Amino acid sequence: MGASVFALALTLSVSVGQTSNSIHQEEIDYQNEVFRRWWEAELVWTFDDLPAEGQVPDFRIPYSGHDYPDRAGGTIEVLRKYDRAFHPGETVRLEPSSEPSPAGGRRRILALRPPVRSGGLASAFEHNDTTAFTEPTTERRGLFGLRSVTVEQTPHWHGHCNGWTAAAIRHAEPQTNVTRNRVVFTPADIKGLLAEIYMYRDNEFLGGEDAVMNPGLLHVVLANWVGRGDHPVGIETAVGKEKWNYPLYAFKTSSHKVSDREVEVRMNAAYSLSTRREVDRAQHLKKTIHFHYSLALNDEGAIVGGSYYNDSARIDMLWTPLHPVQGGTAGNDRGNPHLDVKEVLAIWRESVAEDLRTQWWNIDPTEEDAIGTDTVEASDDAADGSATAEN
Repeated sequence: MGASVFALALTLSVSVGQTSNSIHQEEIDYQNEVFRRWWEAELVWTFDDLPAEGQVPDFRIPYSGHDYPDRAGGTIEVLRKYDRAFHPGETVRLEPSSEPSPAGGRRRILALRPPVRSGGLASAFEHNDTTAFTEPTTERRGLFGLRSVTVEQTPHWHGHCNGWTAAAIRHAEPQTNVTRNRVVFTPADIKGLLAEIYMYRDNEFLGGEDAVMNPGLLHVVLANWVGRGDHPVGIETAVGKEKWNYPLYAFKTSSHKVSDREVEVRMNAAYSLSTRREVDRAQHLKKTIHFHYSLALNDEGAIVGGSYYNDSARIDMLWTPLHPVQGGTAGNDRGNPHLDVKEVLAIWRESVAEDLRTQWWNIDPTEEDAIGTDTVEASDDAADGSATAEN
């Protein structure tokens, strides 16, 4: 489920409704720069030099988390518990925002709503955030549904799918209860807090300049990030207005060369599905997405574009999460300012065994993530294709 204002920090212009067989040079340059910046290695474009399959280590497979629909209040229940622990007796009264949502550059219609009742700081902010933006929705009412009524309603797909996707990519699933100020946070609670701190965090854009992501770039990004680097990525599976994000962790391809300049490829990619509700230890739910495309190669065998066959899935974009920053600050301007990011990360660290945390790494390691130095060095080896992950 996509956020109501889910916005990746893109430096590229988006050509909505336009598709092209060739990858735009601006996007090639951008992805080269991104990979070089985070991996200190070159992004490989030559088809024969790319792995045909890849999967993150078993311990790194993203957990299936809840997407916290806005219509159900988002993460408000765990934020009420957070307020009891960290904001006792502090309340606030918020007026609905009159600002349009920047998600995808589309303006949301703001319904006329009464002010939010007084509540805890973090939970009141969440209540206001999940009820601010609505769109006209047609409903059938009356006898046999013969009467058509248009009502203002929060879109069904608004929620925290990008939040739990980012959390599941960057963090091991919480395992034990953690107590703060006599308030007990269960693993399910901690996952909700993690989803919230990533809700509006800027992310690294990994392709999808056009309305449908070019299959040539899709192949290059997954083969480099997942295949060479053993690093999960976020996938936005819906093409169009709705946003549905999931953490992708594996792919496998079969191919044959049609000519020196063309390769037909079939790819199956696996990602973790969301759960109907948050639980302490989630059963992993897997979904496979199927791609079928033709890759265009230049004289040196590098991928320069591609086109989908009619039986192929299509996606909007790929992305990867960056380390969390405090809500209300640069990089997370619209995030919840009453939720202390460092405190949430400290709670998460206490809930996860140290031996698991020390083998975990991300592309942008930070002290708050408690990533071990040895594993960071191993990630550089992985980018060179020389590291072997132990499952």
